[in-house]
Amino acid sequence: MKKVLSIILAVAMLFSFAACGNTTDNDVETTVTDSAYVADNGKLVVGITEYAPMDFLDENGEWTGFDAEFATLFAEDLGVEVEFKVIEWDNKFLELEAKAIDCIWNGMTITDEVNLNTSCSDAYVKNAQVVVMAADKLANYADVASMADLTFAVESGSAGEAVALDNGLTTVGVTAQSDALLEVASGSADACVIDITMANAMTGEGTSYADLGYAVELATEEYGVGFRKDSDLTAKLNTFMAALKDDGTLQTLADKYELTLA
Repeated sequence: MKKVLSIILAVAMLFSFAACGNTTDNDVETTVTDSAYVADNGKLVVGITEYAPMDFLDENGEWTGFDAEFATLFAEDLGVEVEFKVIEWDNKFLELEAKAIDCIWNGMTITDEVNLNTSCSDAYVKNAQVVVMAADKLANYADVASMADLTFAVESGSAGEAVALDNGLTTVGVTAQSDALLEVASGSADACVIDITMANAMTGEGTSYADLGYAVELATEEYGVGFRKDSDLTAKLNTFMAALKDDGTLQTLADKYELTLA
């Protein structure tokens, strides 16, 4: 009887060890770096909004601009294709975390919120938040105090929205900075707060909004690229960016789009 019990016990222990082994195999997760994930997919998915001169469609319907060209160069360096995906700016961190995109690369201001929610690259372009309105009204609004009764269109979740609220301005949220310009042009808003890079490209003589202009600068800032937290792609981009600065490629690109490197 003791011998039978010993055999039964031994068999039970064997099954127990086997079960433990199977559980371990199923439960252990292999850590895959972001660069490996992107390489496996064969593409770098870049989250953007339509925003000249950083990301905009050319006459052939292809994405171009400073950020679009920069991102394409980086994807080539990684040995993958680049795919541009238009996102709602207010949902950019959710899109990144869900892996709907691999990075946020669209004239994104480096802020505490960005650093909290992404692994942000080094700064690459200087920027400022400016007030855009009808050019013939600029002389009447030389400072924030004079704008207290105005309504400002701002891109939801943007640095422009944040600085407008910080200055106590009345805001109406829109999906993109380009929509903010449309609100001003149509008369639906008195003014808007957008990046100076877009204001330079889109307002004034010879542009799409020749009757609009800007004068008041609310804040200065810098742009960065946001990857997922702890992503190894951040360091790879920083190294790549430094090389492009050293050989003059990035300066040539900045000159092309009339931007100032950080």
